[in-house]
Amino acid sequence: MKTSSSYTAIAYLFLAPALILMGIFTFWPVGFNTYLAFQDYSLADGTSTWNNFAHFKYIYGEELFHQAIKNSLLCLLVVPVIQLAALVVAKLVNDKLPFITLFRASYYIPVITAVSIAAVVWTNVYKYDGMLNLVLTWFLQKLHILAAGQVVDIQWIGDPKIAIFSVMGFVFWKGIGYYMVLYLAGLQAIPAEVEEAAVLDGANAWQRFWKITVPMVKPTILLCTLLSTIAALKIFQEVAVLTRGQSDTYTALFYVYAQAFQNYNFGRAAAASLVVTFFCMILAVVQFRFFGDKK
Repeated sequence: MKTSSSYTAIAYLFLAPALILMGIFTFWPVGFNTYLAFQDYSLADGTSTWNNFAHFKYIYGEELFHQAIKNSLLCLLVVPVIQLAALVVAKLVNDKLPFITLFRASYYIPVITAVSIAAVVWTNVYKYDGMLNLVLTWFLQKLHILAAGQVVDIQWIGDPKIAIFSVMGFVFWKGIGYYMVLYLAGLQAIPAEVEEAAVLDGANAWQRFWKITVPMVKPTILLCTLLSTIAALKIFQEVAVLTRGQSDTYTALFYVYAQAFQNYNFGRAAAASLVVTFFCMILAVVQFRFFGDKK
């Protein structure tokens, strides 16, 4: 007869492959990154020396890092917008209507499209003579705000005041389908009897949405909000392809990339990544306190 210790050994045996992979690809990189943040590391000979928090002192006083953190925190504005939009879209496509599978797939296509390809398309959309300015020109001319011959000439990427918001618009378009699928799974887990009972009680669509749908998908809201918050703080590819990392769209993760692979200062990059991790952890705690079970 097997004892509890033998069952524990068998459990760890099954867990061993996953634990080994996590140790190699997660725990070791995190530990080494933390080590590098406090070292002056030489890539040439692999030597390192303790630097007495010099990297943290440097980034604390660097204006470019302040701008990067500011832009990353500004990108958090897209989180509530994308979550509300994804929940509404999931509610709309949850009904069994003709061609509904086609609609669901069309919303998900941007998710599976490579960022580099999608960003090239959006670069042309954001051009001075791109589709966005052409649509705005047509719309404003129809409203007689612009006279015939006048055109909208907004530099969506080139203007430092709005470039980061253009990046956020691309992030919204790219990510809404992903969260829509998660919310759709949550909505389909709601028992149909609950909705039917609310209808019999005279609740309208708005009341059913706020009093039944939102509370019952609260765990999904927590998951999606947490994922989108981390994704907003980790914006990198979008900046690299859309704006080529111009300073007004510098994000924290792009700063980490630039320090490591352009300046070859791996210690400073490691220190900056720890600061980004700190912000992620703080926001995660806040979200768990707000959306989590308060029992």
